[in-house]
Amino acid sequence: MKGLAFSSLRVGKKYRLINFDESCEFLVERMVGKDDFEIKDLNNLERCRLKDLFKFGKGKDFEIREID
Repeated sequence: MKGLAFSSLRVGKKYRLINFDESCEFLVERMVGKDDFEIKDLNNLERCRLKDLFKFGKGKDFEIREID
C-alpha cells in the first residue's frame, strides 16, 4: 500500500483516496473504530464511513494522501 496508513489519519484533516482509478477527497470527522472513520465527501458533502469507499476491494493503485 502506498501513501498513508490508516493509523496516520487524523480528525479534522483532508485526504484524497485513489482506488481503481477513481479519486475521492474527504474530511475525517471522527474515529469510530480502530481502522474506521466517519468522513464527509468534499465534493458532494455526503457522510459515510471510510471503509465504505473500498468495501469491494483495494486495487493496485490504492493510495491515501493528505491534501491542503
